[in-house]
Amino acid sequence: MDRTTDQVEAALRALKPGFLLFDFPYWAPALASKLGIKSIYYSAVCAAALARHPVPGGQVSKDRPIAAVPPPGYPSLTVVLRPHEAWMEQLPYAPFGEGVNLYQRLTTGMKCCDAISIRTCHEIEGPFCDYLASQYGKPVLLTGPVLPKPLPTPSEDRWEQWLSGFKPGSVIFCAFGSQHFPEKDQFQELLLGLELTGLPFLVALKPPTGAATIEEALPEGFQERVGGRGVVHGGWVPQPSILSHPSVGCFVSHCGFGSMWESLTSDPQIVLVPELLDQILNTRLLAEVLKVAVEIEKEENGWFLKESLCRAVRSVMDEESEVGGLVRKNHAKWKETLTSQGFMSNYIDNFVHQLQQLLVKKR
Repeated sequence: MDRTTDQVEAALRALKPGFLLFDFPYWAPALASKLGIKSIYYSAVCAAALARHPVPGGQVSKDRPIAAVPPPGYPSLTVVLRPHEAWMEQLPYAPFGEGVNLYQRLTTGMKCCDAISIRTCHEIEGPFCDYLASQYGKPVLLTGPVLPKPLPTPSEDRWEQWLSGFKPGSVIFCAFGSQHFPEKDQFQELLLGLELTGLPFLVALKPPTGAATIEEALPEGFQERVGGRGVVHGGWVPQPSILSHPSVGCFVSHCGFGSMWESLTSDPQIVLVPELLDQILNTRLLAEVLKVAVEIEKEENGWFLKESLCRAVRSVMDEESEVGGLVRKNHAKWKETLTSQGFMSNYIDNFVHQLQQLLVKKR
């Protein structure tokens, strides 16, 4: 990507845009400035992930020095890693391209751009967004969750037909996104945990590391035991449509940022199994701060047992569970806020207005 600078410059000269939105190309602000274009760093991960590491180089602005006091609760359960996750602290400092690491790539882009933009909302991550604005001495523009409404699912759709065979709120849906490749042992532990719940389930996962297909990675005798109540699919599924189906009562998720917003704006209870750093931060936000979800308990080696998964799912799906009642109540409150009339469109309208103001300043 870093070797495409000449091609990007040629494209920008031809297109003559008002803005260049970027994330990993840390050279984008300098190129945009050279061509008289405003550069916007756009983050599709949480503000907490960006706020974990302060901007290098001390004071970045004469009128907006670095914040001496971090936001309330920082660091907090949303940003502090547990012992089995400590190895992730070094990931930002590993090579990420030629002669640059991830920390340098992101902070350079944010230091040099005209504004920072994040796919989040002030109601949920306001303190972190304010902290970033102070740290970097520039506007932080929020786009909100940016979610389309799920389209109606045709009655002949494969998943619609399968889900409709179960009573409302009884099915577990499990999906970990396109970048998650679990070890085979952990993949099997997940399936055995879902089997242990005794509930119907739909799993959408890529084949685990070392397996060419989902079928060859299934636990011995698994398919015969679960029969028609359990489906494991190795391809793409329409996640928003599945989450909106009345039969789905629980969403077991890796808590990537897109899945986080989709879970908050849907009805199913939420159980979280994070793997990557930003997913861990999203998980702590949902489970420890908003209290709308349950995080699965992991062992010291970072893996989980089938019993832990089963216990987490049952804790949120059991109508008599105190934990289930709490997260259900809080989840309903946040869903109402995030899906209220005009909430998302107002964020987009305000984002566009702020971009227009940046262009006015340019003139």
